[in-house]
Amino acid sequence: MTNFVTLFDSFRNMKVAVVGDVMLDTYWWGHVDRISPEAPVPVVLLDKSEWRIGGAGNVALNLVAMGAQTSIFSVLGEDADGKQLDQLLTDNQIDTSYIIFSQERKTTNKVRVISRNQQMMRLDSETTKDLSAEVETALLERISTYIVQEKPAVLIFEDYNKGVLTASLIEAVVRCCKENGVITTVDPKKKNFFAYRQVDIFKPNLKEVKEGLNILLETVNQESLNEVHRLLAEKLHHQISFITLSEKGVYYGTKNEAGILPSHIRNIADVSGAGDTVIAVASLVYAATKNLALFAAVANIAGGLVCEEVGTAAINKARLLKECQALLTAY
Repeated sequence: MTNFVTLFDSFRNMKVAVVGDVMLDTYWWGHVDRISPEAPVPVVLLDKSEWRIGGAGNVALNLVAMGAQTSIFSVLGEDADGKQLDQLLTDNQIDTSYIIFSQERKTTNKVRVISRNQQMMRLDSETTKDLSAEVETALLERISTYIVQEKPAVLIFEDYNKGVLTASLIEAVVRCCKENGVITTVDPKKKNFFAYRQVDIFKPNLKEVKEGLNILLETVNQESLNEVHRLLAEKLHHQISFITLSEKGVYYGTKNEAGILPSHIRNIADVSGAGDTVIAVASLVYAATKNLALFAAVANIAGGLVCEEVGTAAINKARLLKECQALLTAY
């Protein structure tokens, strides 16, 4: 039986790298009393503002919440949003010393205007083109240096299709990790779906799998998902498929071992950010134990817990520990 207290304590000694698209989430809350005389739109009187860490930064937040020593690798713009985001990351004990600031890019900022608890508008400011060769080379050098010098337990790719993760960067980083015995895990998006060859854990959701493989997958069961793993492995040559199935739980599969773990009953408030929590927790537990069923089970619980929170939220380590002790007695 797993000693979850010992397992969770071990995360404090674990170094983890997160590579990907970091975002600033801005929330403007206000109230509406009238319609604009200039156009048929509501006038929102601003009451308060809030800034949160999004994208790959939310994966890093979850890793820190679990106690891991976390460094983040990304490219931000030389702008006020970049400075704000860098400060937020630093304030949350995330190592930002490897971040590159570039005049070629904007820092991704998603501004949400909210009135009466309803989102009225979202304004996105971002650059989505791939990194230039010069910036990509500089980022790769920082990642490679970190891998060699710090020897992290695991490196997580967090892809949001904003251009930081290029196909050539992915290939080079995976190769460097292989050479230095570093586990690689990925939460993919469609653009680079098949660029993550030879990673250890490939974690799409069911929708992304269907789109990536261009299949209908009308029946979702272990037999059909074993076939999905086979199809993915033909292209990726990866070790483990870890597919989140929304309310149906999660699937994990390799050539020799597979299973579906049903989700636990929850009062779902908001699913945003759940995937970030799942990849963070799965990566830590797998790096610590190499146990497929265990990492999938713990990550499954973690994803459900954060869905009970409104908005993007990092996992509560103490609550996750308590639930694992209660629900995973068979492990």
